[in-house]
Amino acid sequence: MVKQLIVGDAMHELTTTRRILECLPEEHMSWKPHVKSMTLGELATHLINLLNWQIAIFQYPEFDLSTVPLRREALERREDMLGEFDANIVKLEKLLAGCDEKTLSEEWTLRNGDHIILRQPRGIALRTFGLSHMVHHRAQLGVYLRLLDIPVPGFYGPTADEQVK
Repeated sequence: MVKQLIVGDAMHELTTTRRILECLPEEHMSWKPHVKSMTLGELATHLINLLNWQIAIFQYPEFDLSTVPLRREALERREDMLGEFDANIVKLEKLLAGCDEKTLSEEWTLRNGDHIILRQPRGIALRTFGLSHMVHHRAQLGVYLRLLDIPVPGFYGPTADEQVK
């Protein structure tokens, strides 16, 4: 039952994340709302990268941020983002299908060199480091779309753009 809840939760969040990626306007990929903000393309690419990190939760006992580049080069084409996202969904689905509750309860560590950032069971790490992190940045992307006057898709119900009049 625990695995069903975790997998169902993950698939719902990933499906809704794909919905916002489908809305990305390629002509605004270099736009950002503030000098300290990521560009639209960088933020969307970060969402794609978070899916890579979710996969790593099940492939490795730990993930060391010091071994990967701080920022990934932003993808510029919506088609490339969706292609990578979809390919990684297939990988994650296979990993989730192949795991059991014992695997979900195994300890997983996020570190930056010698500094341990978090140490949690894999199932909890998927929710916190993976999915909640993705939901946070997906919401930011929704604000970007709103500021650009692009209809925002609903995630947990309709948005003002989807409401029936």
